[in-house]
Amino acid sequence: MITFRTLFHQLILTYRPFETQLNEKLATHHLHRTEWSILYYLVTSESMTLVEIAKLLSVEKPNVTRTVKSLAERGYVEAKTGQDKREKHMVVTTKGMEIYNEIRITVDAFEQQMLAGIPEDEQLAFIQTMQKIRGNLLNR
Repeated sequence: MITFRTLFHQLILTYRPFETQLNEKLATHHLHRTEWSILYYLVTSESMTLVEIAKLLSVEKPNVTRTVKSLAERGYVEAKTGQDKREKHMVVTTKGMEIYNEIRITVDAFEQQMLAGIPEDEQLAFIQTMQKIRGNLLNR
C-alpha cells in the first residue's frame, strides 16, 4: 500500500460530507461555509483586507468581495479605513460577534461529534500534518 495515496483519498472522501453537513448546520443560522469561514477569520484576526482574506482562503478576490458584501448587508461586518486610505480593513460588528458566538456553539458541537474517540494528541498531530501539507501546496 502506498500511504500518500490513501491519505489524500481519505481527505477527499472526508471533505465533501464534512462540507455538506457543516452547511446544513450553518443553514439554520442562514449562513453557508464560505461566509462562516470569513466571519471566523475576521473574529480571530480582528481585521483583514479583502486581498488578505482571498489569499488566506486561496480564492479569487471577486468571490471574497461578494461574500463580504453579503455579510455586510446583514450587518455582520463593516469596512474600516486603514493607514492607507485606499485600503479597507473588514472588521466584525457587534451584531456579527453575537451571531458568531451563537453559531460557534453549533459548530463546536458538530466538530466535537466528528472528533469523538480521537485523542487530543492525535488531533494535534493531524493539525500539524495539514499545516505542513498546506505549506507545501502554497510554496510550490
